[in-house]
Amino acid sequence: MSRVFRVSAAEVYEFASDPANLHLWAGGLASAPVRVVDGTVVVESPMGEVRVRFVETNNFGVLDHDVELPDGTVVTNPMRVFVHPEGAEVVFTVRQLGMSESELAADCAAVAADLERLEKMF
Repeated sequence: MSRVFRVSAAEVYEFASDPANLHLWAGGLASAPVRVVDGTVVVESPMGEVRVRFVETNNFGVLDHDVELPDGTVVTNPMRVFVHPEGAEVVFTVRQLGMSESELAADCAAVAADLERLEKMF
């Protein structure tokens, strides 16, 4: 899934890469402000308490992150911010990974809503 933003890729990356901002735009992941416990980002999510580990800050717009679900399952979420002729394009790869078609559709809807909220931050 992708969405084009009419601001620079650097602005989008700076905002989206800050875990303290997750609850402002990533409602599918963070339903409350984050906590940091022993260096790990912990959030209350619609799935329960989850732990989130982002890749290191980088100059390539990579926002990949692993989400450890309450049952211990770890889901890797590829996410990128690219320079786009109109500003920035945010791409989030949604994977089915054993989900039913209806679960996948719900996950896609949640990601689309998160990207829409992220765009509204600018």
